[in-house]
Amino acid sequence: MAVGRRAEMMEENRNKLIAAARKAFAEKGFAAASMDELTASAGLTRGALYHNFGDKRGLLAAVVAQVDGEMAQQAKDRASLAPEGWERLLAEGTAYIEMALDPEVQRIVLLDGPAFLGDPSGWPSQNACLEATCEAVAEMIGQGIMKAVDVEAAARLLNGAAMNAALWVAAAEAPDERLPKATQAFVLLAEGLRR
Repeated sequence: MAVGRRAEMMEENRNKLIAAARKAFAEKGFAAASMDELTASAGLTRGALYHNFGDKRGLLAAVVAQVDGEMAQQAKDRASLAPEGWERLLAEGTAYIEMALDPEVQRIVLLDGPAFLGDPSGWPSQNACLEATCEAVAEMIGQGIMKAVDVEAAARLLNGAAMNAALWVAAAEAPDERLPKATQAFVLLAEGLRR
């Protein structure tokens, strides 16, 4: 088998496993999802899972990264509809919090992710969001839109506030009722940084 075709097959298998896991984790949760059922639904073996992800937890990390990356892109897309600068920053943060109402996001990223992968601030997908927020904060400080404050500190606080608000909404018995409280508090908190 040619090296290029082998790499292509490995990528296909990896994508099949992520898709099967995403469906299983969303429907049953990480703990209840059976590795045998998951790999069978992808038409693969446990060996393929171990080869590609090390273990079930490694597969969860890949699924969380995919879903969290999609969340970040959706938040950016929503923010792009707002005027430049401050309004975009607020729109992106509130859009991220609002995604806590999505059952797949709730289960995979906001409930099982932290429970099985630990603190979200250490996830690669969250670090990519932090870098983007740092750039936005630095630009707004430079334009005099935000108060002169440490860029990384402000970005970490904004990202942390949005993530924790989303976690709080996702964990609620009535997330729809909690969401407006979370977004209002996020906006008021962020406003403290505005010049």
